[in-house]
Amino acid sequence: MDIINIKKENEKLNNKLNNILERKIEFSEEIEKVVKEIIEKVKSKKDEAIIEFTKKYDGLDVNINDLIITKDILEDLYNKVSKEILDILKEAKDNIKNYHRYQLEFTWIEEFPNNVKLGQKITPIDSVGVYIPGGKAFYPSSVLMNVVPAKIAGVKRIVAVTPPKNFFDNPIIGATLYLAGVDEVYLIGGAQAIAALAFGTETIRKVDKIVGPGNIYVAMAKREVFGYVDIDMIAGPSEIVVLADDSANAQWVALDLLSQAEHGSGMESAILVTTSERLAKEVQNIIEKELDGFKYENEIKEVLERYGAIIITRDIDEAVDIINKIAPEHLEVVVNKDLIEEVVFNKIKNAGAIFVGEYSSEPVGDYWAGPNHVLPTSSTARFFSPLGVYDFIKRSSLIFYSKEAIIKNALKIKKFAEIENLYFHGKAVYQRYLDINDTYKST
Repeated sequence: MDIINIKKENEKLNNKLNNILERKIEFSEEIEKVVKEIIEKVKSKKDEAIIEFTKKYDGLDVNINDLIITKDILEDLYNKVSKEILDILKEAKDNIKNYHRYQLEFTWIEEFPNNVKLGQKITPIDSVGVYIPGGKAFYPSSVLMNVVPAKIAGVKRIVAVTPPKNFFDNPIIGATLYLAGVDEVYLIGGAQAIAALAFGTETIRKVDKIVGPGNIYVAMAKREVFGYVDIDMIAGPSEIVVLADDSANAQWVALDLLSQAEHGSGMESAILVTTSERLAKEVQNIIEKELDGFKYENEIKEVLERYGAIIITRDIDEAVDIINKIAPEHLEVVVNKDLIEEVVFNKIKNAGAIFVGEYSSEPVGDYWAGPNHVLPTSSTARFFSPLGVYDFIKRSSLIFYSKEAIIKNALKIKKFAEIENLYFHGKAVYQRYLDINDTYKST
């Protein structure tokens, strides 16, 4: 993991940052073609296509009923999990729920001059599909992070899809689905699952929004169906930036960097931005020692070589400028207590989640604290936000206009419509104005 001193190696820093910022999921033409074919076949053949792709990609010869997971099955899986693990899952769920309930929005209406009332109506999305990865990717935490906010928002129907392989081998995912209160579960994976959620089949009714992580085929499928349904985001590889000064614990910083580098896609990014040369060297040495003999040593070293860096800056402001340019998914701020408030609230502009202080390790957010771990990646924290209750609601404007307001503003509205050359826009309002005046004249 390279140390780059901005005072001496500015060009090297720019090259490294460009390499990191250009990390994107590459959708090849071949993958795009396969995904489009899958979607079109599911649209036309529905359940028959699901059965065909389950056999082709999962190696299972089943009928559609075999892919339906009932509440009884989920309850049975729940009962197979130890009390210790269930208690942990329940407490994590409570933490997530207690945080996200503050994100609830409510319908409001206010009075304005001339007896006008304006407002906003909040309505939950009717139905949401949650994709849950299978195989090597095993994340019950993601189930909770996607389902709990939807429940708080008031979504009436939550549908989970997950690949059939290994579903019954480890009951924890099934137990988490039961605990979260998912309404329907289907053992379908890949692009075909996204297509089924977006367009429906004889067995699966379509949903209004699709959330949840997945492989490149799932990501491509979500991109393809966007517009027919809403989606959360096209998530990229995980990333972390740690902002630290000389007060930081080098061992803790090193482990937090490694916690993101171990995700396994080969494109993770782990960056330390620090004002301390001593800390930089200590963290570099600790990372080397921690990886020595570790079973994924080579894979993590390769990730850190390509997308990792230890950057030494002249001061905190210079460090913050770099961080705002990176716009990281996860940002840890481990600096002197006197600096924290100024840095976090006044200087940092772009970050998905900010972990403040030496005890706020990034995995605390992944599993436990309560804020959502579904975060904008690949510098999209410049314009995206974490998943939340607000992602599962719709906002409708409310306009209660009055006779007085029409009299006062009709001519101006008519003129505005004429500027845009939209005749009936203007007449629709002006006719009301004329009719009101005629009424006054007749009386």
